[in-house]
Amino acid sequence: MENRQPRYFANTLPDYVESAREEGEGEKGEGEGERGEPEGGKAPAKRDPSMTDMPRGGGGGEGIRFPSSQDFMQSGATLKDDIVHRTWTAVDRTVRDPFMYTGTLGTALLCLKSYQVTGNENDLKTCLDIVDASAAASLRAKLVVTFLCGHSGIYAVGAVAAHYSKDQRRFNRYINLFNEVASERALAAGPEDGGMGMPYELLYGRAGFLWSALYINRHCGDGTIPLSTTGAVIEAIISGGRAGAANTGWPLMYQWHGTRYWGAAHGLAGIMQVLMHFPLSPSAEEDVKATLRLMIRNRFPSGNYPSSEGKSRDLLVHWCHGAPGVAVTMVTAASKYGPQGEGAEFLQAAVEAADVVWERGLLRRAGLCHGVSGNAYVFLSLFRATGEKRHLHRAQAFATFLRDRGQELIRTGKMHGGDRPYSLYEGVAGFSYLWLDLCQPENSRFPGYELF
Repeated sequence: MENRQPRYFANTLPDYVESAREEGEGEKGEGEGERGEPEGGKAPAKRDPSMTDMPRGGGGGEGIRFPSSQDFMQSGATLKDDIVHRTWTAVDRTVRDPFMYTGTLGTALLCLKSYQVTGNENDLKTCLDIVDASAAASLRAKLVVTFLCGHSGIYAVGAVAAHYSKDQRRFNRYINLFNEVASERALAAGPEDGGMGMPYELLYGRAGFLWSALYINRHCGDGTIPLSTTGAVIEAIISGGRAGAANTGWPLMYQWHGTRYWGAAHGLAGIMQVLMHFPLSPSAEEDVKATLRLMIRNRFPSGNYPSSEGKSRDLLVHWCHGAPGVAVTMVTAASKYGPQGEGAEFLQAAVEAADVVWERGLLRRAGLCHGVSGNAYVFLSLFRATGEKRHLHRAQAFATFLRDRGQELIRTGKMHGGDRPYSLYEGVAGFSYLWLDLCQPENSRFPGYELF
């Protein structure tokens, strides 16, 4: 039988130690990590030969001294410049893939992030230049309505970047183009109208269109994309979920290519994540909460989540499938419904999912979708929700691992750099985005999944 390489590195990074706060809080320098036994007294994981130079948890092992905010900024900006060169300037500003997930638009969003962190106007200009070229290239592609894999993402990023650059002409152009996408009749077609054809999920479906609208409104002002544009799409997603849940025991359920997915990319977690940002009817609100509760009730004993309905193998710990994407959705639910009240069960589920990510989320892949950089955002999301240093420590540990070892592991084949190695969701652009977010962790957001 083939001896397959594990999906993740054994995590020998020192976890945050609660007692260290009591013994010496205020004595450490900014950005300095904790030392000592892993939390809860667990023995450190068996060391992975790919990580021989990493600091170990356990008594007497050296702890991590995390990079400063300035160091993370410098690393993120340097890698961003390299990505811009490889995906934009070195190819004569030619766009082959105009979309976010694996294409040049991911470089544009990275430049926009760099502008938000550093204030570098050149990054904003580069972002707009790439968006303009992506918009032109996308005219040759079949219409896809979503933020991450479609046209509405191009127009949303274009509108936001134009808003920041105070370019009203460009802003109007991209809002008009977005509204053309919004006029696609299939978006608002419910099951009673034969509307089961357009997917409901985040990457290729209606939830992904709604996320673009949320993104524009968050940056450009509520009402920029009015509820009169999005309301019918929301209703179609709710009615489609109820129809899809018939005879399943679920309040809401959706299929993508015939499979009932649970995760962020194609399933329940991603759809619920988007719906919770909109005003819903009381019955729809209850259906969303009940769906999340059923996910918690039917998760694996480990705290991880099935990739799809009926899946019995506790295997994937990715943003797209498994605990990471679900954890971020549970944090959103906790924030929406009150972490001390009705949302407490969602917050607890998020914390338990984050423990799975800490143990099994140091993946042998790079990007946001199914890599270490995406998994680090689980801890940042919980840090923002709770203020607990443990979660920030874990995010910094994952980010430091990537900063110290990521490129070497990719070069030596011990980490898969992605089929599109400089893209945002598969490649090292996810590293850069994460490091820039570590400069201001209180403002961090998972790109394309959390509103920022």
